Amino acid sequence: MSTLRLQQLHGHIFPENKTRAMATSSSPLTTHVLNTAKGVPGSNMALSLHRLDPLSETWMIITTGTTNADGRCPGLITQQMFLSGVYKLRFETGPYWESLGETSFYPYVEIVFTIDNPSQKYHIPLLLSQFSYSTYRGS
Repeated sequence: MSTLRLQQLHGHIFPENKTRAMATSSSPLTTHVLNTAKGVPGSNMALSLHRLDPLSETWMIITTGTTNADGRCPGLITQQMFLSGVYKLRFETGPYWESLGETSFYPYVEIVFTIDNPSQKYHIPLLLSQFSYSTYRGS
């Protein structure tokens, strides 16, 4: 196994790393990208978070970011800015696969979801390969 892969596995196995990662992000909304084709985190993927303006019915960008080595993007939104409404996470999957020297059927993935209770925590993972993706509401 390569050293990079061993470091990635270490970050997933040892709880002190998970605790440290969780402590640095107090965002009520989290995400995690997993490259299921290679069995590794989807690191260095650009993404953006948007909220639908109910009056104009247009998407308002809240933030942009890039996934870290663990495939996470901490600090997406503060509790104060996290309101009830319709949100969208857009993942730039085409450039991600290109950076790995691969092609993808999906140039981007948009996950649209409704927040009814902003006092709860929401986790939106993206499980991704070049020709498929899946998501769910995690905790």
